[in-house]
Amino acid sequence: MGPTSVGKTSISLFLAKKLKTEILSCDSRQFYKELKIGTSMPTLEELSSIPHHFIGHLTIHQIYNAKYFERDSCNKMNELFHKYSILIMVGGSGLYEKAVTDGLSDIPYIDSNIRKNLIYNFKKKGISFLQKEVKKYEGFPIHLDFNNPIRLIRFLEIVKSTGSLPSFFFKRKSKKNFTVIKIGLILPINEIYFRISNRVEKMIQNGLLNEARKYYSYRHLNSLKTIGYKELFDFFYKKKTSIQEVIEKIKKNTRKYAKRQLTWYRKDPSITWFHPKEKEEIFSFILKKVGNTGFEPVTSCL
Repeated sequence: MGPTSVGKTSISLFLAKKLKTEILSCDSRQFYKELKIGTSMPTLEELSSIPHHFIGHLTIHQIYNAKYFERDSCNKMNELFHKYSILIMVGGSGLYEKAVTDGLSDIPYIDSNIRKNLIYNFKKKGISFLQKEVKKYEGFPIHLDFNNPIRLIRFLEIVKSTGSLPSFFFKRKSKKNFTVIKIGLILPINEIYFRISNRVEKMIQNGLLNEARKYYSYRHLNSLKTIGYKELFDFFYKKKTSIQEVIEKIKKNTRKYAKRQLTWYRKDPSITWFHPKEKEEIFSFILKKVGNTGFEPVTSCL
């Protein structure tokens, strides 16, 4: 795990080859097969070098969430653990990682009237209304995207319906028959920002504008309310700024996202951090943790 652009894909490929295993993605943006450029999906060459799972397995029209991912990933692990004793999971979507490593409890019934009221007030008063409401609750997640009304409404409807913060439900649902080793990749923040800038520029060169235009008519879908696409959709609709200003806005919002990721990870003391160049050190660390046993298959994960 680690912030966006830090080099997770490269390390995961290296480790999967060394450990003779397969890769499961927990990057929720890469689930959708249409969004290849804007999500920095691994290349066809990378995907063909090692078997991957949960990359491009959905369409943008499908409804999907962390609870579904918990179910699907555990089913896939049950299958793969008959062949391997070690699996590699990689991604920067913290909630989806938690769904696998900790498990998610079922969230109680959400009052539809509360949701309707929040949506009504959002449309009437704007996103500032939602932001102020969230800040009323002590212990609100600092990684929460305060520029995403869907996330804010989701937070508020859970709190108002259940009386508990969403984090209350991020608890172990059942004991899982596998051990988790969490490896984080980290760089100085200025280097992360430099990589983000380069990645965004590369996306533009690779055709992000055309990809966004292709799916502009579906911009209302939750799968497309993500950095890179939403800024371009706004640009196509309003055309009040230059394309260069939009590119800079994508970079800025991606930097903010990287900071939220780091804030989320810092709360997890079980993560062992490495520089992305420390490939062999990471490999040795894993062997030390699990023992070099030949990586024989084990029993099912649940």
